[in-house]
Amino acid sequence: MKNSIIEVQDIKINVTKLNDNDNDYICISDIAKVRSSNSRAANVIRNWLRNRSTLDFLTTWE
Repeated sequence: MKNSIIEVQDIKINVTKLNDNDNDYICISDIAKVRSSNSRAANVIRNWLRNRSTLDFLTTWE
């Protein structure tokens, strides 16, 4: 497993690659921490997953 950090708009985001043949996985909690100053990252992620457009995307993707 390889970990690396990318920086997007001054936000450091962890990226994990499980093996050479696998995809990269980004840490959405790193993004959520920056997105909200008062609430926890878990609450931000929970709201993202309840969002209508997110549900439509996931339905299409599956």
